[in-house]
Amino acid sequence: MQEFLDVMKALADPSRVKIIKMLQHRSDMCVCELRSALGLAQPTVSKHLKVLEGAGLLTRKKDGQWVNYALRREAGSYAAAMLDNLDGWLNDTPDIRDVLDKLPHLDRLTICGAPTGPDPADPATADTTK
Repeated sequence: MQEFLDVMKALADPSRVKIIKMLQHRSDMCVCELRSALGLAQPTVSKHLKVLEGAGLLTRKKDGQWVNYALRREAGSYAAAMLDNLDGWLNDTPDIRDVLDKLPHLDRLTICGAPTGPDPADPATADTTK
């Protein structure tokens, strides 16, 4: 029952629902992109992402300097069932439509800035002369 309650609590916030709806239309978004679309501060977006991830609705993956978030659709979980239902819900709601209309204009490099040099965690760009 706790898993169900965690999912319901996570989806009880309008900003978190907007995050889910954006990720249904564009997978692998970073905090910068989500912050830009939502018009919220980075710590606020990060807190929302932590709640959604804790409820089993999101996954995250490190990609160079970015952490990308995507929907987690594991079969059999309450989270997966809610994500499936949300696919068809709320798409024409003005608040949701507003953030979805921003998606094609979000450019990670413009919003977050270009990478600032070699990433020591990336073997392809790490400085091997040390």
